[in-house]
Formats: sequence, structure tokens, C-alpha cells
Amino acid sequence: MISTNEFKTGQTIMFDGHIYQIISFMHVKPGKGAAFVRSKLRNLRTGAVVDHTFNAGTKVDKAQIDKTGMQYLYANGDVHVFMNTETYEQVDISAVQIENELKYIYEGMEVSVLFYDGREILGVQLPDKVVLEVTEADPAVKGDTKTNAMKDAIVQTGLLVKVPMFIEQGDKIIVNTDDGSYVSRDK
Repeated sequence: MISTNEFKTGQTIMFDGHIYQIISFMHVKPGKGAAFVRSKLRNLRTGAVVDHTFNAGTKVDKAQIDKTGMQYLYANGDVHVFMNTETYEQVDISAVQIENELKYIYEGMEVSVLFYDGREILGVQLPDKVVLEVTEADPAVKGDTKTNAMKDAIVQTGLLVKVPMFIEQGDKIIVNTDDGSYVSRDK
């Protein structure tokens, strides 16, 4: 059990029978009345984000989430297969469960698979940035010398990314996995 006074961003809790990750929280002490904690929580089973207000000092159960390093192997219909790099054990994860993450995952990539209670698969945790190869890029328009001009490019996973004009097909780029934005060209 942890108190709402001990909340930290990224921490996982059990609340109302659901597993939540704390996205943000704020301790509020109004002029009148008791203090409270306003929080934004992500349901790790559904991905839904909810706002909840706890009374200060309320106790909630801490959820033990285990991260296991795994390699993405292949897609088999709507199921994606991951392999534990130490034990070679394979797990299947439904495409619906990792719909957003699939935009950044390619065969052979190392990711962390999240498990609750050692059995239930909650999803995949991506690194903050990934290196992806550009498979299609619009040609740069001659004479377009605007310094912040961007064009569309499609990377190996099928994700559409806005990139600077100098990026060409075959280039490797670094993409932010939070919002799918271009960071830089990979060297």
C-alpha cells in the first residue's frame, strides 16, 4: 500500500479493480477544506486516460509490473509474436493490445513487454526514440529554400512522418515514439 502523498510519475497502482499508471498528479491545498491530490491515470489494460481526485493521505495498492526484454519476431494474422532473449520463450500479443506501438516496431527490434502478476500481458513499452528507414519520400522541390520546409516520408513500419526536405529514400531517421515526430537523421 502507498499513500497518495507518495505518488510519483510513472508509478503503477491498483484502484477500483484496474491497473493504472500515474501520468501526472498535483497536490492541492485549498484555503478551506481538506487537501487532495488531482491525478491523471492511464489504464494499462485498455489504454484509456482518466482524471481522478483522491483525498490527501488515501492509501492505494501498488501494482507490481514486470518488464521483460523481448525481441519482436513476426506477425501471424492479428497476433504478434515476441521472444524472450534469455529463455527463448515466445509470447503472442494481440494487435488490438499494441495498436499504437506497432507503428514503431519492426522485425528483430528489442522492446520491453509489460507483465502484471507474472502472467497477464499488458502491452509493450517502446524506447523514447527509434531508428527507422525511409522507404518512400516525396522528392524535394527545386528552388524551395525555406529553412523549415517539411515533406511526407513513409518509414519501414508504414508510419507517415513529416521530415525536412533533404531526407531521401533509404535514409535512416530517428523518430520520437511519443508523437511520431522526426528528431534527426541517424548517422
